[in-house]
Amino acid sequence: MKIYNTMSRKKEDLLAKDNTIKIYACGPTVYNFIHIGNARPLCVFDVLRRYLKYKGFDVIFVQNFTDIDDKIINRANEENLDFMQISEKYIKEYKTDAHGLNIMDADIHPRATETIDEIINMVSTLVDKGFAYESGGDVYFESLKFKDYGKLSGQSMDELIAGARVEKNERKRNALDFVLWKSSKENEPYWESPWGKGRPGWHIECSCMIKKYLGDTIDIHCGGQDLIFPHHENEIAQSECANGCTLSRYWMHNGFINVDNRKMSKSLNNFFTVREVSDEYGYEPIRYLMISSHYRSPLNFSREIIEQCQNSLSRLYNFRANLDSVCSSDSDKSICDPVRMEDIFYKFNSFMEDDLNTSGALSVIFDMVKDLNNIMREGDKFSCESVDKVRSIFDKLTGVLGFSFKREEKSFSDEVLQMIKDREEARKNKDWRKSDLLRSKLEEKGVIVSDSRCGKSTYK
Repeated sequence: MKIYNTMSRKKEDLLAKDNTIKIYACGPTVYNFIHIGNARPLCVFDVLRRYLKYKGFDVIFVQNFTDIDDKIINRANEENLDFMQISEKYIKEYKTDAHGLNIMDADIHPRATETIDEIINMVSTLVDKGFAYESGGDVYFESLKFKDYGKLSGQSMDELIAGARVEKNERKRNALDFVLWKSSKENEPYWESPWGKGRPGWHIECSCMIKKYLGDTIDIHCGGQDLIFPHHENEIAQSECANGCTLSRYWMHNGFINVDNRKMSKSLNNFFTVREVSDEYGYEPIRYLMISSHYRSPLNFSREIIEQCQNSLSRLYNFRANLDSVCSSDSDKSICDPVRMEDIFYKFNSFMEDDLNTSGALSVIFDMVKDLNNIMREGDKFSCESVDKVRSIFDKLTGVLGFSFKREEKSFSDEVLQMIKDREEARKNKDWRKSDLLRSKLEEKGVIVSDSRCGKSTYK
């Protein structure tokens, strides 16, 4: 498999030691519901994990929760709650959304507040080695001491200094120095440390969690493009100076999400949480959208696009349901041509092996659906064994992309029930034009329509 390594700026062969791949993904700061921008790395790197497991690798996947941060403290003050109550609340809400998106739980979900000892130890190591300094109760990493600072973002130190957007801080020696340990303010949570009462900076927690759970060097570090600088750049600097070795062999970053072709922003009133979108459209169309284009490309979100994703999923659901209607224990005819099925696997894997090209992989599945739908329209019956094999192949490939196609029965609104009644009447009267029109309207509302060869229709 080849993946694009942000560090080298080219595709590289993914090489695993002892068939094990250790992956670290930056998780959420838990002070609010996750937004649709957060959903993209969740879905993309969940697919990466699923594909590697599908290929037989032993994957160890770690994703953190930042459960102490200025935003969490501010939210706690606004709601007159303890900061831990805020973080616990939104970790729970995160899990609701992640499970809705069919994201597999990480093997380990460490929290910053559970890693304080390791954070203090690493900060102490950096101070002892001369890469960090204490100033007014804070501890800062001295970026100029790390000669490779900027290697991930591809910028020189001069370029970084010129483009630095940092608040004036007289405690820092240089604008690019970043905080490892923050002295506590009045009424803020704190931990005792060699530098006084305080709490960890944002960047240091990831370095310490990686070291604690995956070792000094991991295989893949992933996240959104917005994390390349400064977060991942700072992780590299502090980890490699503390540990004396490479932090990660590969770096993967997904592209940004725009809303109606504009940057998502609360000030532009185009900011959407996953929960808000799922309440209207469900979780599956969100997941579909997130993997419908190449992960490194920008992605646009709009109501029109999410509705297109609903329709695409309906096509897949309908195909799988229609397999039941062509199965017959009396037939020895096969719907599963071995050469065709082998070609499907080959094309699917080829796209996925080429830097996780999920859009190409989806096109293979839809080509399969189109071809087999044409065969099923001929009216023949096929052996249950061959139909089961097609169903198994379909489930395996869509499962790699994170779709289960096991939709639960649901109650319908009065409007939908009337449309179903009208459609059944149209079919009874052989008014196929009206029947097809109503079918399209039902599918636009997320209803899966399946018409069997014997004339019976089901609605899910």
